[in-house]
Amino acid sequence: MSITASAQQVLTPEGLWKLSRISALGISKDKKSIVYKVSTPDVAENKSNSKFYTIPVNGGNPLEVQESDTKDLLADKNVSPDGKYILSTQEVKTEKVLGTDFYPELDKSEAQIYDGLDYRHWDTWNTGSHNHVFFALNKGDKVNPFDIMNGEPYDSPQKPFGGDEDYIWSPDSKNIIYVSKKKFGTAYAISTNTDLYEYNIETKTTKNLTESNPGYDTNPVFSPKGDLTWLQMKRDGYEADKNDIIVRFNGIDMNLTGNWDGSVEGFKWSADSKKIYFTAAIDGTLQLFEVNFPGLTKIAATVKQVTSGDFDIHAIVDLVGDNVIVSREDMNHAAEIYSFNLKKKAFTQLTKINSETYSKLTLPKYERRYVTTTDGKKMLVWVIFPPNFDKNKKYPTLLYCQGGPQSPLTQFYSFRWNFSLMASQGYVIVAPNRRGMYGHGQAWNEQISKDWGGQVMDDYLSAIDDVSKESYVDKTRLGCIGASYGGYSVYYLAGIHNNRFKTFIAHDGVFNMQSMYGTTEEVFFNNWENGGPYWDKNNAIAQKAYNQFNPINFVDKWNTPILMIQGGKDYRITTGQAQEAFQAAQLRGIKSRLLYFPEENHWVLKPQNGMVWQREFYKWLKETL
Repeated sequence: MSITASAQQVLTPEGLWKLSRISALGISKDKKSIVYKVSTPDVAENKSNSKFYTIPVNGGNPLEVQESDTKDLLADKNVSPDGKYILSTQEVKTEKVLGTDFYPELDKSEAQIYDGLDYRHWDTWNTGSHNHVFFALNKGDKVNPFDIMNGEPYDSPQKPFGGDEDYIWSPDSKNIIYVSKKKFGTAYAISTNTDLYEYNIETKTTKNLTESNPGYDTNPVFSPKGDLTWLQMKRDGYEADKNDIIVRFNGIDMNLTGNWDGSVEGFKWSADSKKIYFTAAIDGTLQLFEVNFPGLTKIAATVKQVTSGDFDIHAIVDLVGDNVIVSREDMNHAAEIYSFNLKKKAFTQLTKINSETYSKLTLPKYERRYVTTTDGKKMLVWVIFPPNFDKNKKYPTLLYCQGGPQSPLTQFYSFRWNFSLMASQGYVIVAPNRRGMYGHGQAWNEQISKDWGGQVMDDYLSAIDDVSKESYVDKTRLGCIGASYGGYSVYYLAGIHNNRFKTFIAHDGVFNMQSMYGTTEEVFFNNWENGGPYWDKNNAIAQKAYNQFNPINFVDKWNTPILMIQGGKDYRITTGQAQEAFQAAQLRGIKSRLLYFPEENHWVLKPQNGMVWQREFYKWLKETL
């Protein structure tokens, strides 16, 4: 009886928030071990507890180490190759913003004064300080660190997500390469033009290495033979442009992936500098690819897919001999560290931090389904089934709308939008790779821009209508859920769904395109996606976006219960979006609820808030579906 009962356990919200989360820190200096961190949420204490481990690169038993030990085990990229200097970062006050900056005698003032945009970003207000890179003599404690950005009002690492990947040493230890968007105020908010800058520590001069490129230049590294390599997007203002690998060889910039119809996520050089391994989306997954480096030969750079299967390789840790160490996950399993042997074409799972938990669960199954869209294209749709699925029964079914709008819908394992958990609560999940998804060619990805309420909405409806033909779908119990652009999709579909859906859930979604333009912090995003500002009456594309594709204009058609979820520190899609939607629904007499997290941003990160999110999510579905 106990064996049977154990085998029938399914994933619950409480179980999801007990799972550990792994972060690979790197390969040890001797190339024999992988160093990694395991963080486990403590819901009662509303925090996560972390432990550090090593495990042999060829597999074996993990060994717990102290966090301080990891610094000795791992090479410090911030130490110059000759060992003389070390890099660090700190915030530097570069501009007057606070009332007390202007009027020191008014020391209790809480005022903030701005003359341009970029007054806040992601979840933080600009208080006049910027991230800067410093270098100092490497003598244990930093000795007289020097600000290589000389008090400029720019950031490196880039805010909000940049880290030490934004700055590196040159192989000869004479130069520091760093990433920065050297624009200020309103100019910063309307541009994606980051560049690579080279600072010479002897002359104390700075040179822009990528001045000719108007889009993103990021992730600088040097090949083992000393060739500067980075990721590049071509178009200013387009954050989801094709991301290519650029190598500067003998003064010439070589685009190794320019002729390949895909977008690079992350990359690593081989030890012999003959190949680069990278990750990218392909057909609803993230896989490992390789591209040869031809140098000055007449051989063309050719991209080859190295791995395949229903899983995501979302990070390359390092290369050791014939093995690529990666982080891998799928819809039913959180990330673990694997080794992929390039000769044997086989994976070896190295860590198993959650295996015992998963062994006690009956997990959902999923399948690929290909649906013909209204314009005659073939669209991948993931369908996830409840554990112990019985095709002779009928199940409530959820259409999942992905955010982005340009982001891959792959085999990801989310600790919020978790397909395995949703299915384990008895729902069939329909997750279409609609327009705007990486992994189906650049044209498919770009078609969503300036067409938010067009073909992509037909894609959503094609997916749910096709799956609803199956006898196991209860067509009287369909729901629609999503966050960010997915939240926009929910709000928009609520006005055009023709009674398909019985309930909606929108998290941090765009409800009013005009007020979104007036409050979001990265204005370049709306300029690109909507074609310009709402006040440009002569711009037909923009007028279509702000009128025909604006969810607020279809509220008179709303007739279905809807849950709005919003983070108070989300400055990308601000609180007013959910407030406007909730107020409209309430005043129209539609069953609705507002779930508000004052201290969360575009995501929900604190364990207890995460548990409230999960409980309210399923409580709403139980009430309305």
